[in-house]
Amino acid sequence: MKSGTVKMLALGLVCCLAACGSDKGFKKAPPAVAASTNMQLAIEYLRLGKMTESRDTIERALEQNPASPDVQMTAGLIYERLNDMPKADRAYSTGYKLGKGDPNIQNTYAGYLCRTGKAIEGEKLFVQVAGSPLYRTPEVALINAGVCSRSTGDVVDAERYFNKALAIHPNLSEALLQLGNIAFDRGDAEQAREIVKRYLAVNPPTAEVLWLGFRAERKLGDAVAAAGYARRVQAEYPDSQQAQMMRSGVDR
Repeated sequence: MKSGTVKMLALGLVCCLAACGSDKGFKKAPPAVAASTNMQLAIEYLRLGKMTESRDTIERALEQNPASPDVQMTAGLIYERLNDMPKADRAYSTGYKLGKGDPNIQNTYAGYLCRTGKAIEGEKLFVQVAGSPLYRTPEVALINAGVCSRSTGDVVDAERYFNKALAIHPNLSEALLQLGNIAFDRGDAEQAREIVKRYLAVNPPTAEVLWLGFRAERKLGDAVAAAGYARRVQAEYPDSQQAQMMRSGVDR
């Protein structure tokens, strides 16, 4: 290759790099697109426990598209995890107002209300979400309503919500576990035992349901069955809170 040709190629490469490195070479993404990208990145940082990066990224998304209910609700979650409750409340409230007709937004906001001492309002909103024809999983909203109701000590309504959820999805693990715990807490170990058996017949085991089975069998005086559950917890979930409680002699 001649030296003149090499010089021309080199010059062309330099010009290309200069153009590619400038803003003129590319169109900036629309603010809504950029905000959505930063929101997803903030969620990933949150998942990884990188809270500073998560906060900084969601704040960029808020600057780019403050009118997005999804961005606002994600900001609320991140601020809540950071225990910055004034900012969390502002973001959640703004997101709810912006997306008031979206049952997914309503469901998220109802959860926030339940976590922050406004369980009655949260429960009502969960029921509204469950009744929305736009919400694809009403049984999830009903479980949330039940958890919210149970947090106030209202186990009657809680049971009603969990049973409604099971009427939609008979094998729903969380509803079964909640009903089993309610039964055990009111002293009905026999019902708790039956619910554990029903759960394990249709769902994979968890440390929580095996722990419930262990406690129910102990209360009913079946040491062999209780030991079987205990072995499973220790063998299958050795790092779980339930395994640690067993090792420390706690059975409540």
